[in-house]
Amino acid sequence: MDQDPLERIAAALERLIPATSGPADLGSADAFIWQAPSQSLRPLVNVSLIPLELLKGIESARDQLQENTRQFANGLPANNALLWGARGMGKSSLIKAVHGEIVAEAPGTLALVEIHRDDIAGLGDLMGILAESDRRIIVFCDDLSFDGGTEYQSLKGALDGGIEGRPRNVVIYATSNRRHMMPRDMIENEQSTAITPGETVEEKVSLSDRFGLWLGFHATSQEDFFSMIEAYADHFGLDVPVDELHGAAIEWSMTRGARSGRVAWQFIQDLAGKLGKTLD
Repeated sequence: MDQDPLERIAAALERLIPATSGPADLGSADAFIWQAPSQSLRPLVNVSLIPLELLKGIESARDQLQENTRQFANGLPANNALLWGARGMGKSSLIKAVHGEIVAEAPGTLALVEIHRDDIAGLGDLMGILAESDRRIIVFCDDLSFDGGTEYQSLKGALDGGIEGRPRNVVIYATSNRRHMMPRDMIENEQSTAITPGETVEEKVSLSDRFGLWLGFHATSQEDFFSMIEAYADHFGLDVPVDELHGAAIEWSMTRGARSGRVAWQFIQDLAGKLGKTLD
């Protein structure tokens, strides 16, 4: 007997639905990547991070994020955090370094889960899984921005928590080059075409207001740039006279047209290679 056409369609659609991997084992590692298609968490054995003491020129942001994260790890109230500002100044590095420090001090207390910005629409699904865990968890989204669409509504809902409220064992840490996570021309364009432009702009920028902790990162001074270079050179045993080190660093930064933590790290990699050293 032939199968009903509607039954065949339903069966085909069911085959297209990704299989879930069952309850997440959040005790298997200290860091994970959320894989949206399979609704699963991939554990990371090694996290690429820079030791906290090597992140120079961002001491104020470091101290504030450390304090907020320690409160959270200790079961106390803590805020969602938005790290925004200049490119290459260590926003994502700071989040990973603070997490790494706390895990080293108290293993098993705090997990880090990275969600890619393209998967933000499914953030609610991730929250539902994490809420079932006994661990304290930082959900980390790097380089967050919205150029269109309604993904920001998903993030806003997760930050507010809706009727259920944000899971008590979860905070959200995000980085962005823009304080309001949207380009200025997008906000201005919507303001000019809206019937009630003031309300439209308020809706767009209100997302950043859901983060209780704002940490700004700005272009570094030459003095701080030298501090970064010197700290890296000392840490990795790159024996170069300070004057020579500074001169080479200035030349390197001029070829890049910028001074930042990322540029400092790239300079150190180049220098180590020339000296035949490894950065272990």
